[in-house]
Amino acid sequence: MPTIPTGAQAGSITITMPPIQSNSYYKIAPSEYVTFGWNFSSIIVTPTALTVAAVANGNTYPVGPTDGVIPGTAQSVVWYPYGYQTANPSLPLAQASYTLHIWAQGGPSAFPTPGYLEPNSELVFAMYTPQPYTPLASGWQCVGCVSGALPQLKINSALPGVVAMIIIMLLSGFTTLRRVWG
Repeated sequence: MPTIPTGAQAGSITITMPPIQSNSYYKIAPSEYVTFGWNFSSIIVTPTALTVAAVANGNTYPVGPTDGVIPGTAQSVVWYPYGYQTANPSLPLAQASYTLHIWAQGGPSAFPTPGYLEPNSELVFAMYTPQPYTPLASGWQCVGCVSGALPQLKINSALPGVVAMIIIMLLSGFTTLRRVWG
């Protein structure tokens, strides 16, 4: 067991993939994999294992090929959501926002302890299921189109006022010009 110096910080994870400041949307579909990556800092006691889970709508889903448990030194995990979806029909992935949780042997709500990894739940991402293709011959219709070609004209409530102002401005200009030429 390593000696933890006085004043040591709790160990932490910094998410590197996807970038934490971006909005990430992942498709639940065949051949679509998701990779999550991170770096460690201030770790003195190396975790024996990490647990990685995605949480949405009160449900927890294991992330990765080994039910969410990976080696304690791992700095990434690759997840196949479609594989999870097909193997677990009783708890399907929702089309929703998820929070990625990563924790060590202390559990998901472990108190930050100097030198030990504190749980991380900083990454938020979304998952969706693509809609199947519908050919035109099968009755697909453009919801936002009129006769399938032109968008619907929606008159803004300010439009009549703007048109009236332009007409008054033009008429005033002609009256002024007639006085000058007249």
